[in-house]
Amino acid sequence: MTIKLRLIILVFLQYFVWGAWLISLGGYAGLSTMEGGLGFSGIQIGSLFATMGIASLFMPGLLGIIADRWMNAERVLGASHLIAALFLIIASQMKDYAWFYTFLLLHTFFYMPTLALTNTVSYNALEKNGLNSVTAFPPIRVWGTVGFIVAMWIVDLLGFARSPIQLYVSSGAGIIMAIYSFTMPETPPTKSNNSRKLSSALGLDALILFKKKKMAIFFFFSMLLGCSLQITNAFGGPFLDSFKSVYPNSFGVKHPNLLLSISQISETLCILLIPFFLQKFGIKKVIMLSMLAWVLRFGLFGLGNPADRLYLLVLSMIVYGMAFDFFNISGSLFVENETDKSMRASGQGLFMIMTNGLGAILGSYGSGWVVQHFTKNNITDWPTVWFIFAGYSLFILIIFPFAFRPNHHPDSKGTIHQ
Repeated sequence: MTIKLRLIILVFLQYFVWGAWLISLGGYAGLSTMEGGLGFSGIQIGSLFATMGIASLFMPGLLGIIADRWMNAERVLGASHLIAALFLIIASQMKDYAWFYTFLLLHTFFYMPTLALTNTVSYNALEKNGLNSVTAFPPIRVWGTVGFIVAMWIVDLLGFARSPIQLYVSSGAGIIMAIYSFTMPETPPTKSNNSRKLSSALGLDALILFKKKKMAIFFFFSMLLGCSLQITNAFGGPFLDSFKSVYPNSFGVKHPNLLLSISQISETLCILLIPFFLQKFGIKKVIMLSMLAWVLRFGLFGLGNPADRLYLLVLSMIVYGMAFDFFNISGSLFVENETDKSMRASGQGLFMIMTNGLGAILGSYGSGWVVQHFTKNNITDWPTVWFIFAGYSLFILIIFPFAFRPNHHPDSKGTIHQ
């Protein structure tokens, strides 16, 4: 088996584990106990998705240090997946909010670091085989998104999207991933005096970047955009479930994961457009396109339904790719270009903290409060909820061009310059 095929299987399993529950958990958690769900409130559902933000604040850095200094990265990856799977199995047994939250949090503590560890193992394996990771890894990484989508479809088509079985599917895949990780080429610790310090691993070395006004503004908006990341992951399912009494036989109600998976398909395609858009428009306009896409993402949710307005929901799924990729990937490239080589890793860590950490936490809890505020007698005013989120995104879009002035332009190769 070639190393590329082995890595394709690795990233496929990595994201299959996540895709099995990330999009459908909100629907199961919000479903009443009479219907086999957990009966959690909007704030409680939001808090479940905030666990990923909490874990992203420090766990990738901590396990990264272990892989840098003491243990092979592929072993840390395998052990992390095994522990994460065990915690998810326990969580699947819980009906009480406090216990379910606790074990899901422990699961994310060990799952979230595996996203970076999988990259580390992949880069090392490619290098050992004389391959350029810059050109060889992106086509491999696409299979991670394929794994995410396949997991969503399996959970949906087998009728697990509103039951705890989705967590068993995820944990089962996690155990397979753990075993498979141990078979990967060795990625030993770096025997160097320059091993990362805790502050560096957590991205804290890059706090000095806040002294530059341009970077401080960029990281602030990174946090604001990060607030949008988990909203539709958490509440897309409950939103579609709300149409059960009106459109019980509609495609979106019967197969919510299949409909929502269009977002991930769009994400895969939009990645390919980023070089062109950066070259043509520059970083500032690309980020503004991302903000506009978030406005459309939420606004179209507010206008659509899974029956005669299904096309509006499909359009919302399509623009998600631009909303997610045009900021997350372009923003990462901006940080790469704006930071000194000595702190690029720390800069990327800080970018992750602001978006997937602080932003995701604030967005998850904030969106949960909004949903609960507009829920009366177990009926949510979803159009108002989505329009509030769209208004939030529109406000960011309006103030961003006045606050952020990088004076960047792309050259013929798409590189970002002053």
